[in-house]
Amino acid sequence: MRTLLTAVTLAAMVVLTILSVSTLGFFDPGDFGGILWYTVALWALFVLAALLVRRVPTRAAIVLIIAGSAVLSGAALAGPPSTSTDSARYAWDGIVQNGQAQQGPVDGVSPYTYVPADDALAPFRTSWLFPAAVNDSDGHPQCAESTRVERTVSLPSFVVICTTINRPQVHTIYPPGAELYFAGVRFFVPTSAAYWPFQVAGALLAVGTSVALVLAMLRRRINPRWAVLWAWSPFVATEAVTNSHVDALAALLLLLASLFVARGAERSARPLTTILGGVLLGLSIAVKLVPVIGVPALLRRHPLRVAIPAVLTFALLYVPYVLATGIAVIGFLPGYLAEEGYDDGSRFALLSVVLPGPASIVAAGILLLVTAVLVWRRTDPANPWLGQVVMIGSTMLIVTPHYSWYALLLVPFIALSRRWEWMAVPAALTAQLLVPTLDVSRVSFALAIIVVLAGLGYRTYLKRVYRYPVASAQPVQAAPSGQ
Repeated sequence: MRTLLTAVTLAAMVVLTILSVSTLGFFDPGDFGGILWYTVALWALFVLAALLVRRVPTRAAIVLIIAGSAVLSGAALAGPPSTSTDSARYAWDGIVQNGQAQQGPVDGVSPYTYVPADDALAPFRTSWLFPAAVNDSDGHPQCAESTRVERTVSLPSFVVICTTINRPQVHTIYPPGAELYFAGVRFFVPTSAAYWPFQVAGALLAVGTSVALVLAMLRRRINPRWAVLWAWSPFVATEAVTNSHVDALAALLLLLASLFVARGAERSARPLTTILGGVLLGLSIAVKLVPVIGVPALLRRHPLRVAIPAVLTFALLYVPYVLATGIAVIGFLPGYLAEEGYDDGSRFALLSVVLPGPASIVAAGILLLVTAVLVWRRTDPANPWLGQVVMIGSTMLIVTPHYSWYALLLVPFIALSRRWEWMAVPAALTAQLLVPTLDVSRVSFALAIIVVLAGLGYRTYLKRVYRYPVASAQPVQAAPSGQ
């Protein structure tokens, strides 16, 4: 009966996911009602399913976890991206690198060389990335009335063009690891293939991460039911699959890097294990840069074995792009930081309440440095998951990014550490993405901090009063009941 109830709850999540992806249009910040209620309902079902699976027998739970991850990921493929157009830029960068011009294959072009609106790249413009403009009654070119389509001008001709690529007038922001992924995914599909290639790749990454978590938990005698925090999360289905953010690849690589580094901290491990972890860490950072915040928790036991391979891997991936375009590989990163308000401190939703302006930048830097040092000093090298959660989660709460998908890095380590209260962080990021106001951002992040502190207090109380080993540093044998 418990297994059946869990399966029914999962089925309800699948149906709601399909409905939300297939019936709702592209997200409009001025009309967030439908997607907001779908999101609330999915999170409520997710919490219910996670509680029900605790009572399901272990083998049945593992089957449900993997199957549920696959089915939910499949459901998230039911429609195009719903809250982000980033995968249009992914496709464009891949098409340009592969030389997939409309009139036939040509030499590939570095994505750092030209902006998408540059006339030099006109042969690569596909109809779904650059829909044709239509003249109005006055003979002026107009674009389709869609929040997914942007009106811009081609450079240097200044001809009006329409595009589904965001920020078409700036260079790509993505580092070489991501660009290789973009080129790889687009290499196997025609240029007419729209959003689905990266959605399928995201589904494979989501399910692969679920499998990696279950296997890691079984090896470490951690209750594998905790893997549902990633496998069944509507946040993961939305951001890794529907919106197909490359952060899912960065998260999987960081997870694998952490697993190898933790294995290398064991006395019987070979040095090559730690070195491989460093290589995976470098790959993860080369995909999105943000995984650099996962470094402090991995440097406790063998810092040089981790850091040197990571730096070399990161640098080697940059070499061909630097040779092709030089300093232009920096891309839009400085402009992005300014656009998001990190240059003047306005992006720090909580810190700016008490320290407006540049003072919040200084405070954020101090808080991040202190957190990094504490994580490095106190993390158990053989079980770095809690350190990863504290470092990544605290960074999200300090810098309060606008984009929720950055928290994909956090979820696998919440599952491994069993610190469920930190799921409040991706929930807060989702809330302030769907209701993009400063007040909602401040309230949602403040509530997330309260939940995290409440979880810490509850766990401390149990340890001191009942001497209960809740999410301790040592692995815990999974009980048949799932407790």
